[in-house]
Amino acid sequence: MLEISELTHSYGDHVVLSDLNLKVGEGELVSIVGPSGCGKSTLLRCIAGLIRPTSGSVVLNGTPIEGVPDNLAVVFQEYSRSLLPWLTVRDNVALPLRRRGMARKERHAAAAEALKSVDLADAGSKYPWQLSGGMQQRVSIARALAYRPALLLMDEPFGSVDAQTREDLEDLVLNVRGTDGMTILLVTHDIDESVYVGDRVVVLGRNPGRIRSELAVSLATPRDQITTRAEPEFVRLRAEVGKLVRGGLKNAGDALPHEPRVDVESK
Repeated sequence: MLEISELTHSYGDHVVLSDLNLKVGEGELVSIVGPSGCGKSTLLRCIAGLIRPTSGSVVLNGTPIEGVPDNLAVVFQEYSRSLLPWLTVRDNVALPLRRRGMARKERHAAAAEALKSVDLADAGSKYPWQLSGGMQQRVSIARALAYRPALLLMDEPFGSVDAQTREDLEDLVLNVRGTDGMTILLVTHDIDESVYVGDRVVVLGRNPGRIRSELAVSLATPRDQITTRAEPEFVRLRAEVGKLVRGGLKNAGDALPHEPRVDVESK
C-alpha cells in the first residue's frame, strides 16, 4: 500500500533522513521508534505530503505523493492545538468532511458515529476546552476516523496524557484497526507501546536517520494490557527493541532514553 524509496531529507546542511526504504502492507499497523532527533516526525510529514523530501519518493496505492493525499489523515501529539476551541466537538470532528463535499446532515451523522466509536457519544455539543486531555485526544482520533482514511498517521499521539488514559487509547487504536481494517503508522518514543500495538516495529537510528532494524510482532490477539505484557514473547521483543534503540544512542554518543514501562503488577 505504501512504498518509501531512497527517502532523504535535509534541513539546510543537516541531513535528518538518508536513503530510507520502507514498505507497508494494507491493513498493517507499524510502530516507528528511535532516539530523539532521528527523523521520526519528519518521516511522517514526508508521507503526509506536508513537506517535500530532498530526494527519494513516497508512493501511496501506486500514486506518488506530491501534496497532501485525499485518503490520508494525521493525528498529532499536541491535540489541544489541533482542535478549534470555538467549534463544538461535533463540528471539530465534522470539519474535514467538507473536503469530501458531504452535506451538513451527512457530516453530522458521520461525526456522531465516530464519536460513538471513541466512547464520546454524549460529548458532541461540548467544546474542546470543556474536556480533559484524554478526551480531547479521543476527539482528534474521532476526527481522523470520521474521514475514513486509507492511511492513518499518528505522531506520538499519547505522549501528553496520563498512563491510564494512554493504555485506554492504545486499546482504542487496536479496536479501530480491527474493526475498520485501517492501515496505521504510529510514531512513539515508548518501547512497550511500540510492541503492544504493532504488527511490526521499525527502529530508526540517527545521524542521519536510517532504519536499523524491523521486528515482526507475533503476539496473540486480542491483546490485553495485563496478560499481553506478561507474555514471554512481549518481554523478549521489548528487550530487543530497547537494545536497538539504546545501541543507536550509544553509537551516537547520546544520553540513554527512559526505561520502558514494564511494571505489570501496578496496572
